[in-house]
Amino acid sequence: MSAPVFPPVEDVLPQAGRMVLLTRILRHAEDRTTCAVEISSASAFLDGQGGVPAWVALEYMAQCIAAHGGLRARAAGDPVTLGFLLGSRSVALHTPAFLVGQALEVEAAHVWGEQDFFSFACTVRDARTRATLAEATLTVARAANADALTGRGRAEAP
Repeated sequence: MSAPVFPPVEDVLPQAGRMVLLTRILRHAEDRTTCAVEISSASAFLDGQGGVPAWVALEYMAQCIAAHGGLRARAAGDPVTLGFLLGSRSVALHTPAFLVGQALEVEAAHVWGEQDFFSFACTVRDARTRATLAEATLTVARAANADALTGRGRAEAP
């Protein structure tokens, strides 16, 4: 049995160019997705000490959630849509930074939500040691409700 082949991560994310922080999709199921991030000297957010600050893990997690949604949308024949990170709970950063040469696995597991608002339990692990480096629960919204969240689309008051 061969491993599943996933599309390039750029094809399932609304981000483009240097803002695509994920390297590739590793696993996908109905309730979770795991993506890879390879920290290199070309990584976005690289600091002067040769690492990416651990707080960037929140964006890795958010992009893994977006990849999960993008894969589900493609499977349903729908377009990839924009989403919003509404908030985070129980954020724990167990490292100050991710270092050049380090390979990460980012997992987003669906906790609740079926229509427009969702919650995911997310974890960032070192791909080699399996050590948990960051974890959080993120709440996100699908862009179908972007008008309600941003106020766009409402008639202006005279």
